[in-house]
Amino acid sequence: MKKKIIPIFIPHQGCPNDCVFCNQKRITGKGASIDFEEIKSDIEDSLKTIKPDTLIEIAFFGGSFTAINTELQRRCLEIANYYKSMDARICDIRISTRPDAISKEKLEFLKMYNVSIIELGVQSLDEQVLISSERGHDSLCVYSSSSQIQQYGFTLGLQMMVGLPKDSEEKVIYTAREFIKIKPDYVRIYPVLVIKDTKLEEQMLQGAYSPISVEESIEIVKKIYLLFVQNKIKVIRIGLQTTQEINENESVIAGPFHPAFGELVFSRLYRDYLEAFLIENKIQESIVVQVNKHLVSQLVGNKKENISYIYNKLNIGVRVKENKELNIDEFLFGNSKLSISDIYSRLFLIYF
Repeated sequence: MKKKIIPIFIPHQGCPNDCVFCNQKRITGKGASIDFEEIKSDIEDSLKTIKPDTLIEIAFFGGSFTAINTELQRRCLEIANYYKSMDARICDIRISTRPDAISKEKLEFLKMYNVSIIELGVQSLDEQVLISSERGHDSLCVYSSSSQIQQYGFTLGLQMMVGLPKDSEEKVIYTAREFIKIKPDYVRIYPVLVIKDTKLEEQMLQGAYSPISVEESIEIVKKIYLLFVQNKIKVIRIGLQTTQEINENESVIAGPFHPAFGELVFSRLYRDYLEAFLIENKIQESIVVQVNKHLVSQLVGNKKENISYIYNKLNIGVRVKENKELNIDEFLFGNSKLSISDIYSRLFLIYF
């Protein structure tokens, strides 16, 4: 059964400090106070548009939920619980918070109000990166809070960022491997964007920070995505979702912004496999790749860049063709039928 998320954006009240990359008012589009009537209205409007056979999750985003005033938390969760009791489709309540805003008392409070999913904004597990990003906690805090969340039976989600100050590909991969040891239920991967009116913007203008490019981000994220899926950890989001507030030339002034960044990553994975397949099988003539219709654009690449790349590098023409008989995880490379797991397994050996 499909699942729909009703996002509720909480203002930047809870965090004890501003990380260098963060301007939550711009990211969430919200000011300083919580409008409880607006929360009710958002939920009611969403419920009217969601199909009857769809599961629903009410998710509180923005700020650090467990660090805001307890009474404000209570009022938010009471609203969510009211609608949960009235609508059987609502199966989960999710909150997002910081690793240093977790305690047994807070978890017991969340349990009492039927919160089922807790997402931690971890960003990195490298100590130097945490300090340079002014996160305000160390890596041990992440391991401890993650363990407590799991012990209390919550679904655990972890967020990580790519391209933070003092970051590197090696440090990003280290963080991904540590995430795997923690065994979260899912992860999100966000390339760092330079948002207007943040410390990171100041550092960039002073020459103390250089944002990574879209190309660099793709090359790093493709590897950590593969690490997660090969270890059976779901990646539910790659890249910030484009909103009125998060848009190039608006609040985003630099960094690897792309409205479909995740698509670029998947497209690169397929390109890398296609290149390896052609070389390993010593194919020198044109090839037809057949896929489910939903994957045609990813195989072809943005502005047909995958087709151009293969032709320019190997002098081989590639035609991507829709095949209605193939499932979304099945591929025909010439006469070779492959699954997505076949492709990922081969890429894992290539990357690592």
